[in-house]
Amino acid sequence: MKIDMLIDKLTSCLVKVATGQVLQTSFSLVMNEDVANLPANGWFFDWMDEELQKSNIYKLMVEGDNAIQGLVSAEVIRGAVYVHLVESAPHNLGRSKLYEGVGGHLFAIAIKLSIANGFGVYIFFDAKNAELATHYSKMLGAVRLPTRVHEYRMQVDEVQAHKIIDEYTLAGDLNVE
Repeated sequence: MKIDMLIDKLTSCLVKVATGQVLQTSFSLVMNEDVANLPANGWFFDWMDEELQKSNIYKLMVEGDNAIQGLVSAEVIRGAVYVHLVESAPHNLGRSKLYEGVGGHLFAIAIKLSIANGFGVYIFFDAKNAELATHYSKMLGAVRLPTRVHEYRMQVDEVQAHKIIDEYTLAGDLNVE
């Protein structure tokens, strides 16, 4: 799977676009019932896909509200966290989106997972194309990795990752033992 999300803004909390109201966020592991009907509700990806079953899938929410604002699939692989997929809720896309700041939050969750597993703050992912690779470089400070595995494999190194997680106030349980 390739990452195909535009990050609109790096924000410490989600911002309600219509009013500018800043709202605290939380996250938790998804349950099957959380994602079973998402494609029917306008979500692009099938979050029940077999390829995602070995990863941790986390949902981002506004604190005090169970509505899913975004999802991230991240897998612990050999001393790092690989981000399989990120997706913003359909109501957070386009000109009439409800909240901005979802994308950065999803990557911050993956960074927190890396820290919780003792890997420092190392995450990597595959951008869908060159334009998105440039976008992730600008927004996240991600750099391309020289590899034959994927043309647009990218990493967020320790310095950039700390800048990202220092920005966010999101609270949640990674369920890491």
